Amino acid sequence: MVIISGPSGSGKGTVVKRLDAAKGYARSVSVTTRPPREGEEEGRDYFFTTPEGFIQMRQNGELLEHALFVGHNYGTPRKYVEQQIADGKVVVLEIEINGALQVKGKFPDAVLIFLMPPTMGELSRRLNARATEDAVTIDARLKKASEEVPLISAYDYLVINDEVECAVAMIDAVVNAERLRPRRCQAQINQFFI
Repeated sequence: MVIISGPSGSGKGTVVKRLDAAKGYARSVSVTTRPPREGEEEGRDYFFTTPEGFIQMRQNGELLEHALFVGHNYGTPRKYVEQQIADGKVVVLEIEINGALQVKGKFPDAVLIFLMPPTMGELSRRLNARATEDAVTIDARLKKASEEVPLISAYDYLVINDEVECAVAMIDAVVNAERLRPRRCQAQINQFFI
């Protein structure tokens, strides 16, 4: 399991969409109470639900993690993630920091990657360029970013997203290195003695 977090506007969605399914990646789709942005599709980008529906999912234990972020609830559907892991996929969760730490507590082998742009100025430029939110929301996201960056030390890796393809290559390198850790290679180790 790979968890990618970072400030809103750091390019998480773009980078995660570029991770190649042919290399064994399976993107987790989060559930949220926020309204869809233009071009987002139900089941592809998010599962959109009402606040009441979200509470019901949480109470039923259907969420691996959940958090309130800038006024909206987000969560990771447990069943999908567990099925992908059972199928041998590298499940990629694009979630915020509190959710990432919740998952790490339940899945200690999860790999946490913090993705961020090179500067706060670049983050501001990206948020404004996407033109999907008003100035108050953008300011809230910038304030939240300044609170998130000091939490990088809780992560296993830092990837600076200056160029999308370079960021994707760095994440591929992390995943390839993690696959070689002896604790993940027990089947190959056992095979040696046959």
